[in-house]
Parts: sequence; C-alpha cells; structure tokens
Amino acid sequence: MELPPSIFNDVIGPVMRGPSSSHCAAAVRIGLIARDLMGGRIERVRLEFDAEGSLARTHAEQGSDAGFFGGLLGWETDDARLADAAGALAAAGIAVEIRIGRFGDPHPNTYRIALEGGGETHTMRALSTGGGMVEVIAVDEIPLSLRGDRHVTLLGAGGGFSPADLPPRLPGGAEILAHGGAPPALVEIRTPAPLPEETLRDVAARPGVRWVRRIRPVLPVLTRPGVRVPFLSCREMLAWNRDRGLDLARLAAVYESARGGLPEDEVVGRMRRIAGILARSVAQGIAGTAFPGRLLPAQAPAFGEALAAGRLIEAGALNRMIHYAAALMEVKSAFGTIVALPTAGSCGAVPGAVLGFTEALGLGEEEAAAGLLAAGLVGVFIAARATFAAELAGCLAECGAASAMAAAALVTLRRGGVLAAAAAASMALQNVLGLVCDPVANRVEVPCLGRNVLAVANALSCANLALAGFDPVIPLDETIDAMADVGSRLPPELRCTGGAGLSRTPTARALARRLAGPPA
Repeated sequence: MELPPSIFNDVIGPVMRGPSSSHCAAAVRIGLIARDLMGGRIERVRLEFDAEGSLARTHAEQGSDAGFFGGLLGWETDDARLADAAGALAAAGIAVEIRIGRFGDPHPNTYRIALEGGGETHTMRALSTGGGMVEVIAVDEIPLSLRGDRHVTLLGAGGGFSPADLPPRLPGGAEILAHGGAPPALVEIRTPAPLPEETLRDVAARPGVRWVRRIRPVLPVLTRPGVRVPFLSCREMLAWNRDRGLDLARLAAVYESARGGLPEDEVVGRMRRIAGILARSVAQGIAGTAFPGRLLPAQAPAFGEALAAGRLIEAGALNRMIHYAAALMEVKSAFGTIVALPTAGSCGAVPGAVLGFTEALGLGEEEAAAGLLAAGLVGVFIAARATFAAELAGCLAECGAASAMAAAALVTLRRGGVLAAAAAASMALQNVLGLVCDPVANRVEVPCLGRNVLAVANALSCANLALAGFDPVIPLDETIDAMADVGSRLPPELRCTGGAGLSRTPTARALARRLAGPPA
C-alpha cells in the first residue's frame, strides 16, 4: 500500500446509505470527483463496465448506479435522497447511458466514464478498491492517481506549457506532478488546503493552460506530505508498545493521530460520534425497516420479541449482539444510515458485537468508542496487508475481517491486554479462511446477514479463547497474509459476481427473475 491506512478512511467509515460500500459509497465518491472534473456542468454521461467484472452484474442491485448518480448531483454518501438518485438526475436534465463491454480491465470494480457539458468533454477511469475507498487512475486517458485524500487542482495543458510556468508563490507544501509526457498534457497540484481564488485565476491565465479544475477531497482524513506512523503491523505495534503498556484502543488513537495529524482527543471524539450514529441505526433496525425490492421483510423486530419473551436459547450477551448485527444489516438494506465497518456488507458484525456487549454490561458511549477504536487498529493491519473488497478476496475480506476486528474489540473491552486481543483476532480470521461471497439475487441480504451473525459468534468465541490463554499458533500478521493469499485464489465466480454458490441455486435464480420483473 502506497500510504498507511487511516482508521476513519479505510476501516471505519464512511457513514453512508445503501447496500454496499464498494458499490454505493465508492460510486458516490467517484461521481463527486467526476462532477468536479466538469466544474459541475454535466449534460451527458456514458458509464461503462467490463463484462468480466463484478459491476457488470451488480451495478443496479447493489447501489452503484444510485451512488454514482448521487455523486454527479453533488450529494454525499449519507444523503437521504440516494435511493431516488436516478429520478433526480433525469429531472436535472442529465442523460445517462450505461454500457457493458469487454475492455480487459484487470480490476473487477472499474468505472469507465465519459462526460459532456459546458462545451467540454472529459473521460475518467476509476476503481472502487473496497470499503468505499476509490482511486481515479486516468483522466482523459492520461494515467494518474487521485484517491480523494488531498486538495487537488488539475490543469489541462497545451503545447509549450511547463510546470515551471506556474506562479512562484503556491501554498506551502504544494506538490506538483506532471502527467502525459513532456511537455505534460495534465498537471496536478496537490495542496494542504484549496488554492485561493486569486491563485486559481492566475494559474488559469498562464499561457498553454486550457482548463483548470479544483478536485475536492472525498475522504474525512487528509494525507499530509511526509506522513509517518509509529507502526504498520501487529508485530511492529507489539514491539513499539513493549515498554509503554497501552491498550489497543489507546494505541489506535496514537496511530490515527500520527496518520491524520489529529489530536488524540479528537480521534476519540470522532469515534464517539460514530458510536452514537450506530446506536441510532440499531434502534431503527430494531423498530423495523422496509424497502422496495428487498428480498425479505424486517426480521429483527421478531428476534427482539422472542428474546424478550424468553423463547430463545440462553446465550447471555451473544443474543443481544446477534440482534444488533441483524438490525444493522436490515437498516443497510433499506438505504438507512449505517457505517461501513469495514464495509457495508459486513456493517453488522463489529458494531453488533461492541454495542451489544457494552449495553449488556451497562457501559456507555465512551467504552463503545474504545471498542471501535480497538477494532479499527486491527482493520489497519488488514488494510495494509490485504483488502476489504469481496470482489477481490471473497467474504473473508469483509465478514472475516470484521470478525477478527470484533474479537480484538471484545478482548479490549474485557481488559484482556494487547497480546490477547491480537490472539483473538488471529483465531477469528483463521476460522473463516475461504469464506466466499455469493449474494442471492445480487442483493446484500442473503447470506450476508447470516454471515454477519456468524462473524459475531466467532468473535465472541475467539475472544473467550484468548482471554483463557489459548495460543493462536499463527501470529496475526501471518494470518492476514494467508487471508490475502487464499482470497486471491478464489475463482471469480465466488467473489461477488453472482456466478456460483448460493447465488446460482434454483431458488436464488427464481428470486432474481421475480425481482427483476417482466422483460422490457
């Protein structure tokens, strides 16, 4: 990985609506960047997906269309209007064409975009890389890398222009990159803050500059030049902490403070706000949700009633964790507000475990935030060595990663120590190697809800094993490496493409036909 992951960028977040972070939230961010590339003036859009990728089969049902359309309109990932984005885009007079073709794109979540408006045309290629993270890899067929973590000014350059022609007084920390040969056809100016309007006008007036666009960040934590973190693996963390004795939550605050240039108390404050969002989403799911085209009606309310009536098998705090995980998954499927943690498809496991456990013990938001921070740091180790994208590694990258994160969080909340937390995470991840991604009818409901519940139960079991002193044998870093290797070996049909597994059963195919409606 080029940059060290951020807990709030790569692991816990975004706060979003829609069934899939890889599809809906990432698509919003790609749409926002496309909007900025056009200066907000968009009349026609062509969106293309490779026939061999994931998006060709899932773009409609998993929210890619809605997310991208919302981004083109300037909406954010948690905008309540996202489910109706197609109608809003048509009302705004923006024509959209979606094509499926064979382009040979190596990444399964590749967006090929052609934009027209205001007398200009531009193209863009972008990737959804997992958990809502994105990378623009080409503008006007010129390779570059925009990840939405900086303020960027793009210049389209003509003959004779050189970066040396730029104004001499750009803001401190400005980084200038030339793309597309010599002389460059595209110049990228990265700055810690937006270029002032006066500087922007000066740049636009330089000879050879054809157009100027300000590309705003889409991530909550920005990347500073020369960013350094104290550790980037579990092994490095244990060595760094040997004489400090910090718990996993405090280590997470130290890490994110260094990564994002934030005071540690602000890191904790941000996580407390996320804990509050999650608590409200759990309450919404427990009350019951509905959404057109969903596979199943709300089932979380019935679980709560059965639990209150004593009809369920006694399982202590685990039943509350299961209830909360299921409630969050149903909120996600109803386009309610959730937190991708680490993804939308696995958004129930970590908060279900953490909030269920803290509430069962009468703990508050501060303890919930500590649990989420501990989970976030394990997620950093996974993001640095592997992926959260089911399209790249199957469900072990989503629910498997979430289970490991939740196990570490539970150990931390029981004050079990950093070594025990790492052991619990490793054991939990070992138990789900090979877990495939095969959603029924391309909806992130079945078996996704059940696998979030599996992740919670696995996390609790492994947390107890670690607290009792069980040896994971394989260290966490090595288990993460094994996860990345196993995930890469899964056939594409078992990586969120609807090509095998439960998604190809006769019942699943019949459901898909029914939900699709009659042929046009």
